[in-house]
Amino acid sequence: MKKKVQTTASIVAASLIISVMAGCGGADSKDQSGGNDGAGQTAKTEISISILDRGKVPTEEGTYESNRWTKWINENGPANVKWIPVLRTESKTKLNTLIASGSAPDLIWEFDRNWIAQLVNQGALQPLDDYIEKYSTTFKTYLKDNPELKPYLTFDGKIYAVSSVRPIGSVANHGMWIRQDWLDKLGLKAPTTTDELLDVARKFKNGDPDGNGKNDTIPIAFGSNAKGILRAMFLTNSDQWYLEGDKLVYGRLTDNYRDYMAFEKQLYDEGLIDKEYITDTNAQRATQQWITGKSGIDLDKWDISTMYTDLKKNDPNAKPVALEAVSSKYGKSGLYQETPPNILVAFNSKASEEKVIAGIKFLDWMLEKGWEPIKNGFENEHYKVADGGVKQKLDTAQFEKQVGYASEYAVVNQDQIKPEWYPLMAAPDALSQEYAKAKANSLTVALKNPYKRDIAYSPDLAELTQLIAAFNPIEVQIETKVMTAGGAVSPQQGIDEIRKEWKRLGGENVEKLVNDWYQKNKDQLKVSGGK
Repeated sequence: MKKKVQTTASIVAASLIISVMAGCGGADSKDQSGGNDGAGQTAKTEISISILDRGKVPTEEGTYESNRWTKWINENGPANVKWIPVLRTESKTKLNTLIASGSAPDLIWEFDRNWIAQLVNQGALQPLDDYIEKYSTTFKTYLKDNPELKPYLTFDGKIYAVSSVRPIGSVANHGMWIRQDWLDKLGLKAPTTTDELLDVARKFKNGDPDGNGKNDTIPIAFGSNAKGILRAMFLTNSDQWYLEGDKLVYGRLTDNYRDYMAFEKQLYDEGLIDKEYITDTNAQRATQQWITGKSGIDLDKWDISTMYTDLKKNDPNAKPVALEAVSSKYGKSGLYQETPPNILVAFNSKASEEKVIAGIKFLDWMLEKGWEPIKNGFENEHYKVADGGVKQKLDTAQFEKQVGYASEYAVVNQDQIKPEWYPLMAAPDALSQEYAKAKANSLTVALKNPYKRDIAYSPDLAELTQLIAAFNPIEVQIETKVMTAGGAVSPQQGIDEIRKEWKRLGGENVEKLVNDWYQKNKDQLKVSGGK
Protein backbone atom coordinates (compact mmCIF):
# COMPACT_ATOMS: atom_id res chain seq x y z
CA MET A 1 0.00 0.00 0.00
CA LYS A 2 2.82 2.42 0.89
CA LYS A 3 4.52 1.77 -2.45
CA LYS A 4 1.23 2.30 -4.27
CA VAL A 5 0.70 5.73 -2.62
CA GLN A 6 4.23 6.85 -3.52
CA THR A 7 3.74 5.75 -7.13
CA THR A 8 0.46 7.61 -7.40
CA ALA A 9 2.02 10.77 -5.92
CA SER A 10 4.87 10.57 -8.41
CA ILE A 11 2.45 10.28 -11.33
CA VAL A 12 0.46 13.32 -10.14
CA ALA A 13 3.62 15.39 -9.67
CA ALA A 14 4.87 14.47 -13.13
CA SER A 15 1.52 15.38 -14.62
CA LEU A 16 1.62 18.79 -12.95
CA ILE A 17 5.12 19.46 -14.26
CA ILE A 18 4.09 18.49 -17.79
CA SER A 19 1.02 20.75 -17.56
CA VAL A 20 3.06 23.72 -16.40
CA MET A 21 5.62 23.19 -19.15
CA ALA A 22 2.89 22.97 -21.75
CA GLY A 23 1.37 26.20 -20.47
CA CYS A 24 4.71 27.96 -20.67
CA GLY A 25 5.77 26.86 -24.10
CA GLY A 26 2.59 26.98 -26.12
CA ALA A 27 2.17 29.29 -29.09
CA ASP A 28 -0.64 31.14 -27.31
CA SER A 29 1.46 31.90 -24.23
CA LYS A 30 1.15 35.48 -22.93
CA ASP A 31 4.94 35.60 -22.93
CA GLN A 32 4.79 36.47 -26.64
CA SER A 33 4.32 40.15 -25.77
CA GLY A 34 7.13 40.08 -23.24
CA GLY A 35 6.19 40.14 -19.58
CA ASN A 36 7.87 40.66 -16.23
CA ASP A 37 9.79 37.90 -14.51
CA GLY A 38 7.69 35.02 -13.26
CA ALA A 39 6.62 31.49 -14.00
CA GLY A 40 6.33 30.97 -17.74
CA GLN A 41 7.76 34.38 -18.66
CA THR A 42 11.06 35.37 -20.20
CA ALA A 43 13.22 37.50 -17.91
CA LYS A 44 13.76 41.01 -19.26
CA THR A 45 16.84 43.14 -18.71
CA GLU A 46 16.29 46.23 -16.58
CA ILE A 47 17.56 49.49 -18.02
CA SER A 48 17.34 53.01 -16.64
CA ILE A 49 16.46 56.08 -18.71
CA SER A 50 16.32 59.76 -17.79
CA ILE A 51 13.02 61.62 -18.11
CA LEU A 52 12.45 65.38 -17.85
CA ASP A 53 10.34 66.31 -14.84
CA ARG A 54 8.13 69.15 -16.05
CA GLY A 55 5.77 68.92 -13.07
CA LYS A 56 2.87 67.76 -15.25
CA VAL A 57 1.92 64.39 -13.74
CA PRO A 58 -1.41 64.77 -11.88
CA THR A 59 -1.35 63.40 -8.34
CA GLU A 60 -3.96 60.79 -9.14
CA GLU A 61 -1.86 59.54 -12.06
CA GLY A 62 1.18 58.88 -9.90
CA THR A 63 4.70 60.18 -10.44
CA TYR A 64 7.21 60.35 -13.27
CA GLU A 65 8.72 57.12 -11.91
CA SER A 66 5.42 55.21 -11.74
CA ASN A 67 2.19 55.87 -13.59
CA ARG A 68 -0.10 54.18 -16.09
CA TRP A 69 2.42 54.66 -18.92
CA THR A 70 5.54 53.45 -17.14
CA LYS A 71 3.57 50.32 -16.23
CA TRP A 72 2.27 49.92 -19.78
CA ILE A 73 5.79 50.24 -21.18
CA ASN A 74 7.12 47.53 -18.89
CA GLU A 75 4.19 45.24 -19.62
CA ASN A 76 4.52 45.57 -23.39
CA GLY A 77 8.12 46.49 -24.14
CA PRO A 78 11.18 44.24 -24.45
CA ALA A 79 12.90 45.65 -21.35
CA ASN A 80 11.97 46.69 -17.83
CA VAL A 81 12.57 50.43 -17.68
CA LYS A 82 13.38 52.39 -14.57
CA TRP A 83 12.76 56.08 -15.26
CA ILE A 84 15.02 58.62 -13.55
CA PRO A 85 13.31 62.06 -13.37
CA VAL A 86 15.43 65.22 -13.56
CA LEU A 87 13.89 68.66 -13.24
CA ARG A 88 13.71 70.33 -16.65
CA THR A 89 15.12 73.57 -15.26
CA GLU A 90 18.12 71.72 -13.79
CA SER A 91 18.37 68.72 -16.11
CA LYS A 92 21.92 69.16 -17.36
CA THR A 93 23.26 70.08 -13.93
CA LYS A 94 21.57 67.08 -12.33
CA LEU A 95 22.71 64.65 -15.03
CA ASN A 96 26.26 66.01 -14.88
CA THR A 97 26.23 65.34 -11.14
CA LEU A 98 24.93 61.79 -11.63
CA ILE A 99 27.55 61.13 -14.31
CA ALA A 100 30.35 62.43 -12.07
CA SER A 101 29.18 60.18 -9.21
CA GLY A 102 28.91 57.12 -11.45
CA SER A 103 25.16 56.80 -10.86
CA ALA A 104 23.77 58.17 -14.10
CA PRO A 105 21.05 56.26 -16.01
CA ASP A 106 22.02 53.76 -18.73
CA LEU A 107 20.30 55.94 -21.34
CA ILE A 108 20.64 59.72 -21.14
CA TRP A 109 18.80 62.11 -23.41
CA GLU A 110 18.62 65.80 -24.22
CA PHE A 111 17.59 68.11 -27.05
CA ASP A 112 20.93 69.96 -27.00
CA ARG A 113 23.53 68.43 -29.31
CA ASN A 114 26.32 70.56 -27.85
CA TRP A 115 25.73 69.10 -24.40
CA ILE A 116 25.82 65.58 -25.81
CA ALA A 117 29.09 66.54 -27.52
CA GLN A 118 30.54 67.64 -24.18
CA LEU A 119 29.70 64.24 -22.71
CA VAL A 120 31.36 62.53 -25.68
CA ASN A 121 34.51 64.61 -25.13
CA GLN A 122 34.47 63.67 -21.44
CA GLY A 123 34.27 59.96 -22.25
CA ALA A 124 30.88 59.74 -20.51
CA LEU A 125 29.14 58.14 -23.50
CA GLN A 126 29.87 55.14 -25.70
CA PRO A 127 29.75 54.75 -29.50
CA LEU A 128 26.84 52.77 -30.90
CA ASP A 129 27.79 51.88 -34.49
CA ASP A 130 28.49 48.19 -33.82
CA TYR A 131 25.43 47.74 -31.60
CA ILE A 132 23.16 49.34 -34.20
CA GLU A 133 24.62 47.19 -36.95
CA LYS A 134 24.34 43.92 -34.99
CA TYR A 135 21.21 44.33 -32.92
CA SER A 136 18.99 47.03 -34.43
CA THR A 137 16.36 46.44 -37.09
CA THR A 138 13.86 49.32 -37.01
CA PHE A 139 16.26 52.18 -36.23
CA LYS A 140 18.92 50.90 -38.64
CA THR A 141 16.40 51.04 -41.47
CA TYR A 142 14.94 54.33 -40.22
CA LEU A 143 18.35 55.99 -40.29
CA LYS A 144 18.89 54.91 -43.88
CA ASP A 145 15.50 56.36 -44.79
CA ASN A 146 16.24 59.64 -42.95
CA PRO A 147 19.92 60.35 -43.70
CA GLU A 148 19.59 64.00 -42.65
CA LEU A 149 19.72 62.78 -39.04
CA LYS A 150 23.15 61.17 -39.20
CA PRO A 151 25.36 64.31 -38.99
CA TYR A 152 23.61 65.31 -35.77
CA LEU A 153 24.21 61.88 -34.23
CA THR A 154 27.84 61.61 -35.29
CA PHE A 155 30.84 62.77 -33.22
CA ASP A 156 34.42 62.14 -34.26
CA GLY A 157 33.17 59.90 -37.05
CA LYS A 158 31.14 57.62 -34.78
CA ILE A 159 27.44 57.48 -33.91
CA TYR A 160 26.85 58.31 -30.24
CA ALA A 161 23.10 58.93 -30.19
CA VAL A 162 19.80 57.60 -31.47
CA SER A 163 17.04 59.97 -32.58
CA SER A 164 13.94 60.30 -34.71
CA VAL A 165 12.76 63.06 -37.01
CA ARG A 166 11.26 65.97 -35.14
CA PRO A 167 7.51 66.43 -35.76
CA ILE A 168 6.69 69.66 -37.57
CA GLY A 169 4.80 70.81 -34.49
CA SER A 170 8.13 70.63 -32.67
CA VAL A 171 10.20 72.05 -35.54
CA ALA A 172 8.14 75.21 -35.17
CA ASN A 173 8.96 76.78 -31.84
CA HIS A 174 8.54 80.52 -31.47
CA GLY A 175 5.40 82.34 -32.55
CA MET A 176 3.72 85.75 -32.61
CA TRP A 177 0.04 86.45 -32.03
CA ILE A 178 -1.93 89.65 -32.56
CA ARG A 179 -5.44 90.77 -31.65
CA GLN A 180 -7.26 91.00 -35.00
CA ASP A 181 -10.21 92.66 -33.25
CA TRP A 182 -7.88 95.46 -32.08
CA LEU A 183 -6.49 95.90 -35.58
CA ASP A 184 -10.04 96.10 -36.96
CA LYS A 185 -11.19 98.57 -34.32
CA LEU A 186 -8.28 100.95 -35.02
CA GLY A 187 -8.37 100.46 -38.79
CA LEU A 188 -4.91 98.89 -38.94
CA LYS A 189 -3.32 96.13 -40.98
CA ALA A 190 -1.08 93.40 -39.62
CA PRO A 191 2.55 94.64 -39.61
CA THR A 192 5.01 93.16 -42.09
CA THR A 193 8.18 95.11 -41.14
CA THR A 194 9.84 96.18 -37.91
CA ASP A 195 8.84 99.80 -38.62
CA GLU A 196 5.21 98.77 -39.08
CA LEU A 197 5.39 96.70 -35.90
CA LEU A 198 6.50 99.79 -34.01
CA ASP A 199 3.67 101.82 -35.53
CA VAL A 200 0.99 99.25 -34.61
CA ALA A 201 2.37 98.93 -31.07
CA ARG A 202 2.25 102.71 -30.59
CA LYS A 203 -1.34 102.88 -31.78
CA PHE A 204 -2.30 99.98 -29.52
CA LYS A 205 -0.73 101.92 -26.62
CA ASN A 206 -2.49 105.19 -27.30
CA GLY A 207 -5.71 104.16 -29.07
CA ASP A 208 -7.55 102.49 -26.16
CA PRO A 209 -8.22 99.32 -28.19
CA ASP A 210 -9.94 97.55 -25.27
CA GLY A 211 -12.37 100.46 -24.91
CA ASN A 212 -12.08 100.82 -21.14
CA GLY A 213 -11.29 104.55 -21.32
CA LYS A 214 -7.95 104.08 -19.54
CA ASN A 215 -4.39 104.49 -20.75
CA ASP A 216 -3.38 101.08 -19.37
CA THR A 217 -2.43 99.08 -22.47
CA ILE A 218 0.99 97.41 -22.64
CA PRO A 219 1.03 96.72 -26.38
CA ILE A 220 3.47 93.80 -26.47
CA ALA A 221 3.42 90.86 -24.05
CA PHE A 222 7.10 89.95 -23.67
CA GLY A 223 6.81 86.18 -23.45
CA SER A 224 9.51 83.62 -22.73
CA ASN A 225 10.67 83.54 -26.38
CA ALA A 226 10.46 87.29 -27.00
CA LYS A 227 14.18 88.00 -27.21
CA GLY A 228 14.70 85.19 -29.70
CA ILE A 229 11.80 86.50 -31.79
CA LEU A 230 13.24 90.02 -31.88
CA ARG A 231 16.71 88.72 -32.73
CA ALA A 232 15.33 86.67 -35.63
CA MET A 233 13.86 89.88 -37.07
CA PHE A 234 17.45 91.06 -37.47
CA LEU A 235 18.67 87.67 -38.76
CA THR A 236 20.77 86.89 -35.70
CA ASN A 237 20.67 84.88 -32.50
CA SER A 238 22.73 84.84 -29.34
CA ASP A 239 24.55 81.50 -29.58
CA GLN A 240 24.58 80.78 -33.31
CA TRP A 241 27.49 81.17 -35.68
CA TYR A 242 27.05 82.87 -39.05
CA LEU A 243 29.05 82.79 -42.25
CA GLU A 244 30.73 85.94 -43.55
CA GLY A 245 32.33 84.72 -46.73
CA ASP A 246 33.98 81.46 -45.73
CA LYS A 247 34.47 82.48 -42.10
CA LEU A 248 32.27 81.90 -39.05
CA VAL A 249 31.44 84.82 -36.76
CA TYR A 250 29.65 84.63 -33.43
CA GLY A 251 26.11 86.01 -33.40
CA ARG A 252 26.48 88.32 -30.40
CA LEU A 253 29.41 90.14 -32.01
CA THR A 254 27.67 91.20 -35.23
CA ASP A 255 26.17 94.52 -36.32
CA ASN A 256 22.86 92.63 -36.62
CA TYR A 257 22.99 92.02 -32.88
CA ARG A 258 23.64 95.68 -32.20
CA ASP A 259 20.57 96.61 -34.22
CA TYR A 260 18.46 94.02 -32.43
CA MET A 261 19.47 95.63 -29.12
CA ALA A 262 18.56 99.06 -30.51
CA PHE A 263 15.09 97.83 -31.47
CA GLU A 264 14.41 96.20 -28.10
CA LYS A 265 15.66 99.33 -26.35
CA GLN A 266 13.23 101.44 -28.39
CA LEU A 267 10.34 99.21 -27.32
CA TYR A 268 11.44 99.60 -23.70
CA ASP A 269 12.02 103.35 -23.81
CA GLU A 270 8.63 104.00 -25.42
CA GLY A 271 6.73 101.80 -22.95
CA LEU A 272 5.66 99.37 -25.65
CA ILE A 273 6.75 96.44 -23.46
CA ASP A 274 6.49 95.97 -19.71
CA LYS A 275 9.17 97.93 -17.82
CA GLU A 276 9.64 94.91 -15.54
CA TYR A 277 10.12 92.37 -18.33
CA ILE A 278 13.76 91.75 -17.46
CA THR A 279 12.86 90.39 -14.01
CA ASP A 280 9.81 88.52 -15.34
CA THR A 281 11.98 85.47 -15.97
CA ASN A 282 9.11 82.97 -16.10
CA ALA A 283 6.90 85.34 -18.17
CA GLN A 284 4.06 85.20 -15.63
CA ARG A 285 3.45 88.95 -15.88
CA ALA A 286 3.44 88.77 -19.68
CA THR A 287 0.96 85.89 -19.59
CA GLN A 288 -1.36 87.85 -17.29
CA GLN A 289 -1.14 90.92 -19.53
CA TRP A 290 -2.24 88.84 -22.49
CA ILE A 291 -5.03 86.80 -20.93
CA THR A 292 -6.53 89.84 -19.17
CA GLY A 293 -6.63 91.80 -22.43
CA LYS A 294 -3.98 94.38 -21.55
CA SER A 295 -1.70 93.41 -24.47
CA GLY A 296 -2.49 93.05 -28.14
CA ILE A 297 0.70 91.40 -29.43
CA ASP A 298 2.17 88.27 -27.86
CA LEU A 299 5.81 87.28 -28.50
CA ASP A 300 5.82 83.71 -27.32
CA LYS A 301 5.09 80.27 -28.83
CA TRP A 302 3.16 79.19 -31.89
CA ASP A 303 0.95 76.98 -29.69
CA ILE A 304 -0.66 78.96 -26.83
CA SER A 305 -3.67 76.78 -26.03
CA THR A 306 -4.14 77.78 -22.38
CA MET A 307 -3.41 81.46 -23.01
CA TYR A 308 -5.83 81.46 -25.93
CA THR A 309 -8.69 79.84 -24.04
CA ASP A 310 -8.11 81.94 -20.90
CA LEU A 311 -8.25 85.11 -22.98
CA LYS A 312 -11.47 83.96 -24.63
CA LYS A 313 -13.02 83.26 -21.24
CA ASN A 314 -12.15 86.79 -20.11
CA ASP A 315 -13.15 88.39 -23.41
CA PRO A 316 -15.34 86.22 -25.67
CA ASN A 317 -15.03 88.83 -28.45
CA ALA A 318 -11.23 88.60 -28.62
CA LYS A 319 -9.85 87.38 -31.97
CA PRO A 320 -6.20 86.35 -31.61
CA VAL A 321 -4.53 85.33 -34.88
CA ALA A 322 -1.01 84.23 -35.75
CA LEU A 323 1.30 86.98 -36.97
CA GLU A 324 3.84 86.17 -39.66
CA ALA A 325 7.52 87.02 -39.16
CA VAL A 326 8.32 90.62 -40.06
CA SER A 327 11.32 91.87 -42.02
CA SER A 328 14.03 94.38 -41.10
CA LYS A 329 16.69 96.16 -43.12
CA TYR A 330 18.59 92.85 -43.18
CA GLY A 331 15.78 90.99 -44.91
CA LYS A 332 13.40 88.37 -43.55
CA SER A 333 13.99 85.27 -41.48
CA GLY A 334 11.39 82.94 -40.13
CA LEU A 335 11.01 82.67 -36.39
CA TYR A 336 13.21 80.16 -34.59
CA GLN A 337 12.83 76.60 -35.83
CA GLU A 338 14.48 73.49 -34.44
CA THR A 339 16.89 71.24 -36.34
CA PRO A 340 15.71 67.86 -37.82
CA PRO A 341 16.48 65.49 -34.91
CA ASN A 342 14.17 65.39 -31.93
CA ILE A 343 15.46 63.94 -28.66
CA LEU A 344 19.08 62.72 -28.75
CA VAL A 345 19.30 59.45 -26.78
CA ALA A 346 22.82 58.48 -25.75
CA PHE A 347 24.24 55.56 -23.75
CA ASN A 348 26.22 55.89 -20.55
CA SER A 349 29.79 54.66 -21.06
CA LYS A 350 29.40 52.64 -17.85
CA ALA A 351 26.36 50.74 -19.16
CA SER A 352 27.13 47.05 -19.64
CA GLU A 353 26.92 45.33 -23.02
CA GLU A 354 23.76 43.55 -21.88
CA LYS A 355 22.09 46.87 -21.03
CA VAL A 356 23.19 48.53 -24.27
CA ILE A 357 21.77 45.66 -26.32
CA ALA A 358 18.55 45.80 -24.30
CA GLY A 359 18.46 49.58 -24.78
CA ILE A 360 18.88 49.29 -28.56
CA LYS A 361 16.07 46.73 -28.74
CA PHE A 362 13.89 48.92 -26.52
CA LEU A 363 14.42 51.92 -28.82
CA ASP A 364 13.58 49.75 -31.84
CA TRP A 365 10.31 48.72 -30.18
CA MET A 366 9.49 52.28 -29.18
CA LEU A 367 10.20 53.61 -32.67
CA GLU A 368 8.21 50.86 -34.37
CA LYS A 369 5.02 50.77 -32.29
CA GLY A 370 5.51 51.65 -28.63
CA TRP A 371 5.19 55.39 -29.20
CA GLU A 372 1.62 55.42 -30.56
CA PRO A 373 -0.40 54.79 -27.38
CA ILE A 374 1.96 56.99 -25.36
CA LYS A 375 1.34 59.91 -27.71
CA ASN A 376 -2.34 59.31 -28.51
CA GLY A 377 -3.84 57.22 -25.71
CA PHE A 378 -6.19 54.33 -26.46
CA GLU A 379 -8.98 54.10 -29.03
CA ASN A 380 -12.51 54.62 -27.64
CA GLU A 381 -10.99 55.73 -24.35
CA HIS A 382 -9.03 58.81 -25.41
CA TYR A 383 -9.79 59.13 -29.11
CA LYS A 384 -11.89 57.87 -31.95
CA VAL A 385 -10.69 57.43 -35.52
CA ALA A 386 -12.09 60.22 -37.70
CA ASP A 387 -11.84 60.90 -41.43
CA GLY A 388 -8.52 60.00 -43.00
CA GLY A 389 -7.51 57.93 -39.98
CA VAL A 390 -7.07 61.03 -37.83
CA LYS A 391 -7.27 60.36 -34.08
CA GLN A 392 -9.90 62.71 -32.65
CA LYS A 393 -9.81 63.36 -28.91
CA LEU A 394 -12.99 62.34 -27.11
CA ASP A 395 -12.43 64.61 -24.11
CA THR A 396 -9.65 67.20 -24.08
CA ALA A 397 -9.55 67.51 -20.30
CA GLN A 398 -9.36 63.75 -19.83
CA PHE A 399 -6.67 63.44 -22.48
CA GLU A 400 -4.53 66.13 -20.87
CA LYS A 401 -4.92 64.50 -17.47
CA GLN A 402 -4.21 60.92 -18.53
CA VAL A 403 -2.01 61.23 -21.61
CA GLY A 404 -0.75 64.79 -21.97
CA TYR A 405 2.11 64.42 -19.47
CA ALA A 406 3.49 61.25 -21.05
CA SER A 407 4.73 62.22 -24.52
CA GLU A 408 8.44 62.29 -23.65
CA TYR A 409 8.44 58.65 -22.59
CA ALA A 410 8.34 58.06 -26.35
CA VAL A 411 11.97 59.09 -26.66
CA VAL A 412 11.93 58.03 -30.31
CA ASN A 413 8.75 58.06 -32.33
CA GLN A 414 7.20 58.55 -35.76
CA ASP A 415 4.57 61.04 -34.66
CA GLN A 416 3.92 63.38 -37.59
CA ILE A 417 0.86 65.64 -37.71
CA LYS A 418 -0.35 67.88 -40.52
CA PRO A 419 -1.76 71.30 -39.55
CA GLU A 420 -5.14 70.51 -41.11
CA TRP A 421 -5.54 67.57 -38.74
CA TYR A 422 -5.86 69.72 -35.62
CA PRO A 423 -9.58 70.50 -36.02
CA LEU A 424 -10.24 66.81 -36.71
CA MET A 425 -8.28 65.79 -33.62
CA ALA A 426 -9.78 68.36 -31.26
CA ALA A 427 -12.81 67.86 -29.05
CA PRO A 428 -16.09 68.90 -30.70
CA ASP A 429 -17.00 71.81 -28.37
CA ALA A 430 -16.96 75.28 -29.93
CA LEU A 431 -13.92 76.69 -28.11
CA SER A 432 -11.79 73.59 -28.77
CA GLN A 433 -12.68 73.74 -32.45
CA GLU A 434 -11.99 77.48 -32.62
CA TYR A 435 -8.54 77.09 -31.14
CA ALA A 436 -7.78 74.03 -33.27
CA LYS A 437 -8.33 76.12 -36.40
CA ALA A 438 -6.26 78.97 -35.00
CA LYS A 439 -3.54 76.48 -34.04
CA ALA A 440 -3.48 74.95 -37.52
CA ASN A 441 -3.07 78.40 -39.02
CA SER A 442 -0.40 79.32 -36.47
CA LEU A 443 1.71 76.27 -37.33
CA THR A 444 1.41 77.03 -41.04
CA VAL A 445 2.43 80.64 -40.44
CA ALA A 446 5.32 79.63 -38.17
CA LEU A 447 6.77 77.37 -40.88
CA LYS A 448 6.05 79.66 -43.82
CA ASN A 449 9.47 81.35 -43.77
CA PRO A 450 12.74 79.44 -43.26
CA TYR A 451 14.73 80.35 -40.18
CA LYS A 452 18.22 81.66 -40.86
CA ARG A 453 20.73 78.99 -39.95
CA ASP A 454 24.04 79.13 -41.82
CA ILE A 455 25.42 75.87 -40.41
CA ALA A 456 23.52 72.79 -39.30
CA TYR A 457 24.83 72.86 -35.74
CA SER A 458 27.25 74.85 -33.62
CA PRO A 459 30.86 73.86 -32.88
CA ASP A 460 31.27 71.35 -30.05
CA LEU A 461 34.66 72.51 -28.77
CA ALA A 462 35.55 72.39 -25.08
CA GLU A 463 37.38 75.72 -25.38
CA LEU A 464 34.25 77.37 -26.77
CA THR A 465 32.08 75.91 -24.01
CA GLN A 466 34.43 77.32 -21.35
CA LEU A 467 34.52 80.70 -23.05
CA ILE A 468 30.73 80.95 -23.33
CA ALA A 469 30.35 80.01 -19.65
CA ALA A 470 32.55 82.97 -18.66
CA PHE A 471 31.27 85.35 -21.35
CA ASN A 472 27.52 84.79 -21.01
CA PRO A 473 26.83 86.51 -17.65
CA ILE A 474 29.00 89.47 -18.64
CA GLU A 475 27.24 89.88 -21.98
CA VAL A 476 23.79 89.65 -20.38
CA GLN A 477 24.75 92.36 -17.90
CA ILE A 478 25.94 94.65 -20.71
CA GLU A 479 22.80 94.00 -22.73
CA THR A 480 20.62 94.79 -19.72
CA LYS A 481 22.44 98.12 -19.26
CA VAL A 482 21.80 99.00 -22.88
CA MET A 483 18.08 98.35 -22.45
CA THR A 484 17.49 100.11 -19.16
CA ALA A 485 20.05 102.91 -18.86
CA GLY A 486 18.27 105.39 -21.09
CA GLY A 487 20.82 107.46 -23.00
CA ALA A 488 23.72 106.46 -20.73
CA VAL A 489 24.68 103.37 -22.78
CA SER A 490 23.89 103.31 -26.50
CA PRO A 491 23.55 100.10 -28.52
CA GLN A 492 26.85 100.94 -30.27
CA GLN A 493 28.60 101.39 -26.92
CA GLY A 494 27.04 98.13 -25.81
CA ILE A 495 28.29 96.10 -28.78
CA ASP A 496 31.75 97.68 -28.44
CA GLU A 497 31.89 96.60 -24.80
CA ILE A 498 30.63 93.11 -25.68
CA ARG A 499 33.34 92.70 -28.32
CA LYS A 500 35.97 93.98 -25.88
CA GLU A 501 34.96 91.44 -23.22
CA TRP A 502 34.94 88.64 -25.79
CA LYS A 503 38.48 89.52 -26.80
CA ARG A 504 39.63 89.86 -23.17
CA LEU A 505 38.39 86.35 -22.41
CA GLY A 506 40.35 84.84 -25.30
CA GLY A 507 37.66 85.02 -27.95
CA GLU A 508 40.04 85.59 -30.86
CA ASN A 509 41.91 82.34 -30.16
CA VAL A 510 38.65 80.42 -29.86
CA GLU A 511 37.45 81.91 -33.16
CA LYS A 512 40.53 80.42 -34.82
CA LEU A 513 39.70 77.00 -33.37
CA VAL A 514 36.09 77.36 -34.47
CA ASN A 515 37.05 78.18 -38.02
CA ASP A 516 39.55 75.31 -38.15
CA TRP A 517 36.68 73.08 -37.00
CA TYR A 518 34.43 74.54 -39.69
CA GLN A 519 36.93 73.89 -42.49
CA LYS A 520 37.27 70.26 -41.38
CA ASN A 521 33.53 69.66 -41.04
CA LYS A 522 31.95 72.03 -43.56
CA ASP A 523 30.72 69.25 -45.86
CA GLN A 524 28.33 67.91 -43.21
CA LEU A 525 27.31 71.36 -41.91
CA LYS A 526 25.35 72.42 -44.97
CA VAL A 527 21.71 73.33 -44.53
CA SER A 528 19.02 73.81 -47.13
CA GLY A 529 17.27 77.18 -47.15
CA GLY A 530 17.35 79.34 -44.06
CA LYS A 531 19.26 82.22 -45.60
